[in-house]
Amino acid sequence: MAPVVDYSQRETEIKAFDESKAGVKGLVDAGVTKLPTMFIHPPENLLNSSLPVDDERLHKVRGLRFPVIDLSGFDCPESRKEIVEEIKKAAESWGFFQLVDHGIPLGVIEGVQRGVRAFHELPQEEKAKWYSRDFAQKVNFFSFHGDFKVTTPADWRDTLSCKVLEDPASFEAIPQICREEVRRYMEGIDGVMRKLSELLSEALGLGSDYLATTRCFNSRSMACHYFPICPEPHLTMGGTKHTDLGFLTLLLQDSVGGLQVLHQDVWIDVPPVKGALLANMGDMMQIITNGGFKSVEHRVLLKPTVQPRISIACFLSTDDLDRPYGPIKELLSEDNRTIFDRVIFREYMKKYKL
Repeated sequence: MAPVVDYSQRETEIKAFDESKAGVKGLVDAGVTKLPTMFIHPPENLLNSSLPVDDERLHKVRGLRFPVIDLSGFDCPESRKEIVEEIKKAAESWGFFQLVDHGIPLGVIEGVQRGVRAFHELPQEEKAKWYSRDFAQKVNFFSFHGDFKVTTPADWRDTLSCKVLEDPASFEAIPQICREEVRRYMEGIDGVMRKLSELLSEALGLGSDYLATTRCFNSRSMACHYFPICPEPHLTMGGTKHTDLGFLTLLLQDSVGGLQVLHQDVWIDVPPVKGALLANMGDMMQIITNGGFKSVEHRVLLKPTVQPRISIACFLSTDDLDRPYGPIKELLSEDNRTIFDRVIFREYMKKYKL
């Protein structure tokens, strides 16, 4: 039987938590040993039916080898054909793939991870300057996206959100402790994005510049997550299951792990690979490919660990929020009829971020 939730207690906790502007890290710093009820998830959400993707037996029996794609052959015509085919298969079946040799130096990757950690480990009074639940701001620090609701358990993480990163001036709004690290990392992400824009276009059987002409990767934003050590990780989550709303997400995760992808109705552990980026298709990519490329549910389970987890998600989407997007007409045929309506991204965000 599921435990009875005391919503009045949870409401009191939420109010005190939000007013503290200290985030989840603030609870840890205060020495909390029991989870506040606002973080406790129902048991059915916490069921871990995951399979370790590095189990060779599973590779043979179910073909569950998580896709890893090497971009070092991007400029070689023969290698590029192989890369395009690998991306096509991964986007169609998994919706996710790891990218290695993508062009971002390891020093830049480790630098942005250190910078994000340094921000989240600032003294509470320093971070409080950035705390805001106004998600229209270019930069804000918060712990639970959307409105606090007593009926929705919170995830155990803090986030530094940086938006409008296609505008060079917007970097000045980022906290100085990680500003240059974020700037250098985003320069690298831009290079990866340009490669993937071409490769994904070719994987659809279209010209290399097709997706670039749709402006679907012109907007960039970052969510820099920090998952503090949790006293009762079996009772909460780092990220409830969800799909991403935009076109493409590039995720950098550290060595702690915990990310899982739903594949063949089973939660699959995504193995951390040093220096790799994880790419996943968003809802809008699924729509414009008429379901060809999959937007897949994923989540973050917390592990008993001696160190906090860092992950940095870069969301690529359209800068034309009022432009309608629907299935690409060149992909439609008698055998591939339209299964998605045209949508306007601004309206889509409002509907699915409630």
